[in-house]
Amino acid sequence: MDKRALAEFLRSKRERVDPSDVGLPRGPRRRTPGLRREEVAQLAYVSVDHYTRLEQARGRHPSRRVLDGIARALRLSDQERSRLFHLAGERGENPDVGPVREVQPSTLNLLDRLTDAAAIVVDQTCRVLAWNPLAAALFEDFSALAGQERNIIWRYFLHPDPEQRHYGMGSPGRFVVTAVSYLRLAVTRYPDNSELKLLVDELVTGSEEFARLWNSHRFHIESHLRQTVRHPQVGPIELDFDVLTVPDQEQQVVIFTADPGSSAYQSLQLLKVIGTQRMTVDS
Repeated sequence: MDKRALAEFLRSKRERVDPSDVGLPRGPRRRTPGLRREEVAQLAYVSVDHYTRLEQARGRHPSRRVLDGIARALRLSDQERSRLFHLAGERGENPDVGPVREVQPSTLNLLDRLTDAAAIVVDQTCRVLAWNPLAAALFEDFSALAGQERNIIWRYFLHPDPEQRHYGMGSPGRFVVTAVSYLRLAVTRYPDNSELKLLVDELVTGSEEFARLWNSHRFHIESHLRQTVRHPQVGPIELDFDVLTVPDQEQQVVIFTADPGSSAYQSLQLLKVIGTQRMTVDS
């Protein structure tokens, strides 16, 4: 691994990418050309510290998945990608063609231990990959759904029954903007992926609301929200949403919690009794 040459390569390629090329706002306070380090890290799904160390020629050996993420974030050509892998001491191969859908055992173990919280794992397209029993009780039996039906964005904009699109959320706007922003990141990382192209085309064609949001290029991701979910059996439940990222997998763990002792917490406890199911993983 040639740390110094790798650092110079990354800096030069980062400065070449205009924020608008990857769907990010330019902003009035941008003093340097190209992307900021934290923006590359976000697009590549790596920690800011890890990417910064690579640019400063003092980072540890990056994994193949980290290199794949950086190559997509910097929009490298095939030759540039091969150069990146060479400088990092790796043999270049074809990049992943689409979002990662295999959930790590450690992530599944985390879901299993969250007995007082509802939790789901979603990929970059906001497709639900795994869930714990309380999430199934709170939202629906994801194991009974297939393909796009498990996609939160598809459900919100295209579900045939408008009353079921948002799981009873009182004001889902901020949550939807965050979800669509993740979809923008996925399209940026996998520009040639046919599944993503079909999903976006279907959403743009089938939903004027989505088309307006997509064409506005609005980008905003929130890692914490508070939202009221109206459940058909136990009524309204005020929940905190916290989004945790699994960097190596480019997946998010969304955890729904209530303050201990609150009425919402008691409602979750009731759901554990009347509507739990065994956790399942997307196949």
